[in-house]
Amino acid sequence: MLVVGEKINVISIEIGKAMKERNAGPIVELAKAQIKGGADILDINIGPASKEGHELMPWLVETIQGAIDCRLSLDTTNVSAMEEGLKVHKGKAMINSASGEAERMNNMLGLAGKYKADVIGLAMTEKGIPDDLNERTAIAYEIVAACGEHGVPLENLFLDPLILPVSVAQDKAMEGIEAVRMFQQLNDPPLNTIVGLSNISNGTPDKTKPILDRVYLTMLMEAGLSAAIMDPLDKDLVACVRAVKIFRNEMLYAHSFMD
Repeated sequence: MLVVGEKINVISIEIGKAMKERNAGPIVELAKAQIKGGADILDINIGPASKEGHELMPWLVETIQGAIDCRLSLDTTNVSAMEEGLKVHKGKAMINSASGEAERMNNMLGLAGKYKADVIGLAMTEKGIPDDLNERTAIAYEIVAACGEHGVPLENLFLDPLILPVSVAQDKAMEGIEAVRMFQQLNDPPLNTIVGLSNISNGTPDKTKPILDRVYLTMLMEAGLSAAIMDPLDKDLVACVRAVKIFRNEMLYAHSFMD
């Protein structure tokens, strides 16, 4: 399973300030820490970035990849910013994200096809996240079909069922896991799936968040989850990923597997 580091986000006070001031230090330090912690890809979230996004995103990509050899997930709804970042990215990028909303789907899948990038497909439309699991699956299928129109190989698509917080939607927690199973069945071979893991514990007390994230991730991996946007600085959370890989014979056991 791929670990996508979630920490480089404009909503962080320190990182948001560093982005605004083009201060590479805190950003590079956090990038290195996440890779050391076990991240395979780093998500760089600049939000809508309506004014300077077309300058900020390529600066971030070049700054991080100039300091560390890693793949990046470019996270913005600003299409111009997304493309400028893709132009300078070294290797295979990830686009975060397309959705079932027609304009966003076509724009982001078009970029994914043009730049041979992985792309996250969110099971939602302009109306929001459907309550019904079958409706979310139908949206996922529309994204799958649109990939063919834009020259995106299905192995480059990661479907996201959109996990809802257990604090306000407890009855939907198991639906998220079931969605991971259902999305894989939309194609043979099975499609990739991804979640924003911290959504499950959003709004819960700080002391509760770690156990909710760790147990839910383990359940999702049992259902076949391909990737998670998560905190790679949580050593025990990363250890859960490694433990499941060991049980599946995807990783060789060693006494130091948690290090």
